[in-house]
Amino acid sequence: MNKIYRFCAFAVLFLFASCIPNKDLLYLQNKNNSDQESAITPVVLKPYRAQVNDVLSIRIKALDQKLVEMFNAAIVPGTQVNTTDSLYFDGFSVNDHGDIRVPVLGIVNVIGLTLDEIRLKIEKQLLEEYFNKSADIFVTVKLAGMRYTVNGEIVNPGTKVLFQDKVTILEAIANCGDITITGNRKDVMVVRQYPHGTEMHTIDLTSSEALKSPYYYIQPNDFIYIKPLKQKSWGTGTNGLQSFTTILSSVSLLLTIFLLLKK
Repeated sequence: MNKIYRFCAFAVLFLFASCIPNKDLLYLQNKNNSDQESAITPVVLKPYRAQVNDVLSIRIKALDQKLVEMFNAAIVPGTQVNTTDSLYFDGFSVNDHGDIRVPVLGIVNVIGLTLDEIRLKIEKQLLEEYFNKSADIFVTVKLAGMRYTVNGEIVNPGTKVLFQDKVTILEAIANCGDITITGNRKDVMVVRQYPHGTEMHTIDLTSSEALKSPYYYIQPNDFIYIKPLKQKSWGTGTNGLQSFTTILSSVSLLLTIFLLLKK
């Protein structure tokens, strides 16, 4: 019987170890245990610079719109300007050489430039080659949606597009239905594209320090991977009740086998 008692004690300890603590499920916790609210240092965001495979939305306007119609990409009749499909076909894709092809203007190199720098470059070329200041040229340059992919322990994995200039990683995850209870919020991987190649970074979403991270705001074509917690591989359940039920079933089975063998 001593072996049974020891086994039961071990099962109880394993039950507590297999449960997922509440602190592993809460976002942006103040882990310094200070009584006062922690002062969040504002993150100085660096302006985004165009990369290969980006899709840009460029619109050129003037007092007389007919003068600049030839510079704008034609919009397919029956499509909405802000849909993903129309932006894919009507937007300007940055090719492997870092160039886009604008009607009439031709090839424009944009790799490594901010959106404002691209706007000023196109405005300058228009004024130097086609118009004067009296034409009152107005150019807008935007990213054609913030495209990103989330995979792993997420409710709705896949590639998503948000039509916003800035998107936090928490917004991106919420747009995919949130992390599952067995997802590791302390070690979220962000795979990011740079002009020099691909880099992998991690961010702890359970800590308020995440707000200061350079990866708190996502960038186009980011890949976010949510790793599973070790409790998932144990297969004992995601909460205390599930773990208790699993262990109780195992103990009952072992006791039944023990009594049968004893007879």
